[in-house]
Amino acid sequence: MLPADLFTAEAEALEALHQALASTSAGRWTVEFRFEGLRLLPLVLRLNQALAAAGLEPRLLFADMGATALARRDAGAAVANIASYGDQQRLQVEGASEGLLLLAGASQAEYEQVEQICAAHRGPVVLLNPNLEDASVGIGSVARQRRRGFLTQWQAAYALLPQSASALRRAWPGEWQLYRLDADGYRFVASFERKPDREQQDEALSAGEGQSLGRNLKALGDLIEGLQN
Repeated sequence: MLPADLFTAEAEALEALHQALASTSAGRWTVEFRFEGLRLLPLVLRLNQALAAAGLEPRLLFADMGATALARRDAGAAVANIASYGDQQRLQVEGASEGLLLLAGASQAEYEQVEQICAAHRGPVVLLNPNLEDASVGIGSVARQRRRGFLTQWQAAYALLPQSASALRRAWPGEWQLYRLDADGYRFVASFERKPDREQQDEALSAGEGQSLGRNLKALGDLIEGLQN
């Protein structure tokens, strides 16, 4: 079922991420919260603090120095483990890095940096609310294939993706779950082994609407029959 609020979702994400990280020593994972108006920095700092409290010693990275400075201002005791992508690349010049890396809000503009950081890192990497996909980037099939190959390395440790009339949720190692927004709230519709595309979601939602209509008509028929008896 869907979490009741953001803090419940964060607890779910932390548990799913713990399980994901325990499953492999150098995995590539994503954690996504796609709420409109979400302030990412407080969420990222809370997640970083929880992972540090569990003894995982994460290193939290931001794309630029401005975002890094804001995070350090609000991080408290965790300030020493916060750096920029550029800081991490300079560190990796001395050799491959290890440990857990958290990369916050990586966008299409940072694709090259993210790829280079991951190539020079031996431990697990977690992307928090990434936006690296862009089919138009790169000239020719070689660049597109390279980007596609890199992006297929990543698995969703946790995802909570509200949409206009539905929501997708995934908590590793469980399946992707699709929910439909009804008048009385979200209702589970279907599960998928892999993240469903838009067509798969629409098909499942349409089937779910038909089943819901059938149940409503049967209930109405039972009510009429009961009134007639």
